[in-house]
This record gives sequence, structure tokens and C-alpha cells, in this order.
Amino acid sequence: MNAELCKRANEKVGNPNVLINIISRRVRQLNSGGGGLSRPLIADVGNLGLADIALRELLEDKIGWDMPELAEVVRQPKKKKKR
Repeated sequence: MNAELCKRANEKVGNPNVLINIISRRVRQLNSGGGGLSRPLIADVGNLGLADIALRELLEDKIGWDMPELAEVVRQPKKKKKR
């Protein structure tokens, strides 16, 4: 995997854990072997590995992602038990 592509993709996504999930899901799609999702979305793949293809697709805005919004957790007050 190309370190420069990883660095640029991490700057774009902002969270390395999310980047790993995006790239691993795309690599599984490319590895599946059938259907339209298993073909690279970039023209020149050359000698690139599947992870590098997924990183380039992400950097060229061929694939995207949505970050979920953080929900505020509200703690309910404990009820007293009757004896």
C-alpha cells in the first residue's frame, strides 16, 4: 500500500478508523469478482494493488462516505424501588 496515498486519504477523511473501514469495504467489493461494483472506478490501474485502487478512488471522489451525526445521550433519572 502506498504511504503517500494513505496520508492524503487520511487528511481527506479525518479519522484513520473510518478510513480503514472505507478502504476495507471497497477492497472486499473489488475482490468479489462479479457485478458492476467489482470493477475499478478509475481508468489507469496499472500494477496497483486493490487497496491502492480503493485509495485512489477515494482521493478522486469516485467513492464517498457519510459521517453519522453524534447523538446526545440523555441519562434518565433512576426510579426508587418500592419495597
